[in-house]
Amino acid sequence: MIIEVNDLSRPELAVFAHLTEAQLRNRLEPDKGIFIAESPKVISTALDAGCKPVSFLMERKHIDGQAKPLLARCGDVPVYTADREILAQLTGFTLTRGILCAMRRPQQPPVEALCADARRIAVLEGIVDATNIGAIFRSAAALCIDAVLLTPTCCDPLNRRAVRVSMGTVFQIPWTRIGESAADWPQPGISRLQAAGFQTAAMALSNNSVCIDDPILSNIPKLAIVLGTEGDGLSHQTIAACDYTVRIPMAHGVDSLNVAAASAVAFWQLRAK
Repeated sequence: MIIEVNDLSRPELAVFAHLTEAQLRNRLEPDKGIFIAESPKVISTALDAGCKPVSFLMERKHIDGQAKPLLARCGDVPVYTADREILAQLTGFTLTRGILCAMRRPQQPPVEALCADARRIAVLEGIVDATNIGAIFRSAAALCIDAVLLTPTCCDPLNRRAVRVSMGTVFQIPWTRIGESAADWPQPGISRLQAAGFQTAAMALSNNSVCIDDPILSNIPKLAIVLGTEGDGLSHQTIAACDYTVRIPMAHGVDSLNVAAASAVAFWQLRAK
């Protein structure tokens, strides 16, 4: 199914060029949602996780090159191809890794099912930067987090940039949203976590906080590590509703860490022993 691109207005190419992230998600019909995976490694990881390919876009040289093992796994999925300059004209950017794949969005599990056997989960509140989301997922995968929950106002983990920065770990760590609208968080969301057996740790710099290396934290059987949005951090309502407020001590007058950096510190220090 090799198709030479000579008409940039072909409707089949809209997923790579014209559709916004919201249109790709297709919230009115989630079962028809699409996301874009970029690079052979990320696409391969998505296939390993069971994601279904819809179509490929790549330079000609990759068909018998680095894309060959991927195409062998995908049957008669259409492969749209052209020179790099034409593809850049279509997508608006140069394909530095040469290959894009449009894939069906997987269905997300219910919160309670995802948390049933977990010991450490991350809860992301209102984080809107796709790069931070991708970096947090990569740290979660590397540092023994069992699952990630996102509040309704968080960036989509299947955003193209988030997927790329995560190096495909968004397909390896189970995740779902905790609620459908802003009214679902922090309550009743935190109550759902507590009902599932989790104690909650709000990561925030506060005088009324526990230091992250306090042994009481690492000995908690089931812990939800709650991280807040860029800039403002967690809301006062979330901090008040959590069982613990946890701080990472700062030196040299530094006021805080970027949320992605803070997540890596928290995941390592608070991992299940």
